[in-house]
Amino acid sequence: MRNKIIASLFLGLLHFVANTLCATPPNVVLIFMDDAGYGDFHPFGNPPYATPHVKRLAAEGGRFNRFFVPQAVCSASRAALLTGCYPERTKMFGALSPGEKGLDGKFSTMAEVFKKSGYATALFGKWHLGEEAATRPAARGFDESAGLLLSNDMWDKNNRDPKKWANYHLKFWTNDKVTCDRVTPEFQKTLTSQAAQASVDFIQRHQASPFFLYVPFSMPHVPLYCSEAFQNKSGAGLYGDVIMELDDAIGQIMTALKVNGLEENTIVIVSSDNGPWLLWGNHAGQTPFREGKTTSFNGGTQSPLIIKYPAKIKAGSSSDAMFCSIDLFPTLCSWTGVALPSHEIDGKDVSSLMAGETGSRNPHDYYSVTVGKDFQAIISGDGRWKLHLPHLYNHPAKIGHDGRPGVYEDRKIPLSLFDLQQDPKETTNVMKENPQVLKQLQQLAQDHQKKFYE
Repeated sequence: MRNKIIASLFLGLLHFVANTLCATPPNVVLIFMDDAGYGDFHPFGNPPYATPHVKRLAAEGGRFNRFFVPQAVCSASRAALLTGCYPERTKMFGALSPGEKGLDGKFSTMAEVFKKSGYATALFGKWHLGEEAATRPAARGFDESAGLLLSNDMWDKNNRDPKKWANYHLKFWTNDKVTCDRVTPEFQKTLTSQAAQASVDFIQRHQASPFFLYVPFSMPHVPLYCSEAFQNKSGAGLYGDVIMELDDAIGQIMTALKVNGLEENTIVIVSSDNGPWLLWGNHAGQTPFREGKTTSFNGGTQSPLIIKYPAKIKAGSSSDAMFCSIDLFPTLCSWTGVALPSHEIDGKDVSSLMAGETGSRNPHDYYSVTVGKDFQAIISGDGRWKLHLPHLYNHPAKIGHDGRPGVYEDRKIPLSLFDLQQDPKETTNVMKENPQVLKQLQQLAQDHQKKFYE
């Protein structure tokens, strides 16, 4: 009898070990749009066009209503997402122009750590973290890549600063080689569909092994383009057409996961690098919050976020827990068992907060918000309080129309404290009513200034 028990326990142990070894780590699909507004998609907003695929994804996963980026501009936001570090740590500020130094190799990207753990990695869409060989996707952990290295407005048809861009030809790269040396308007119409098709193909080819797929769509950054199939489809102008094509592209990726039997074991994340570029009027998205892209107000830094991961996120859930894009890196590493880089990062694991676990709280004391190199605001870790340090900001004095840009004017905000719980639109300064909160945030801001700027 004793031998039978031992044999049974041994077989059970073997079965457990075999299952553990054979279990495939979850795949990751990270979709990051360019300048999409908080209210551009259902269910975050109620635009006059349908976005059924994003709406269904929110129903199948979790909707996170208070997700922030640390800087509301292209390169800075992308570097923060992929490294888990603040712009003031990586020195990736604003939007890189052609020839500017890219992301320093001492800061590991998600792709690099996932690749080291045996994941296949790919990027299809906009990179914007460097053009030199050492800073291009192939050198930063991506096995495959296709897309623009810069924003789609950095070309010879730029109408905001035509003199600056008159002789610059935007290129399209595939696996570290130029495959289109002069992007045209007709080519721009294919950017969304190319990224979607490449993503579907990658999923089909890697269904048997774990993968990390990063899809930073070039749209809806101006200039706006969509494929012929979506022209005039929304009934809400070109911007609506572009959003409907993005929705369809996301639907194609979700269908590929389902058809290949990967739906249950894939973490899908959908968000935007920052809020809408309001200067462009009807070629910009919608946000219910104050201001937009290039500012430190919520209209620039608060993005919609959907996460589908059946093992951890309850389907149809909606969360008002606050966290930041720098937290996605460590959280994904926690969920997948991938080791974090050895160097210090600023993001923290917020997996329990995302899952809505009882008693979970944000592990940060605060988050910083920057515009370019300027440290402009600080948000308490619980997401309730936001302190704006005195600063200038861009405000559209004149709104653009149909692809023609508007005009900015400088405005100034004095030292101001906002209760984001009661006032997410940042309208009422409650500094005098909350002296203790003001004192605490000012001290945190001083400490942050010393750590990163002195």
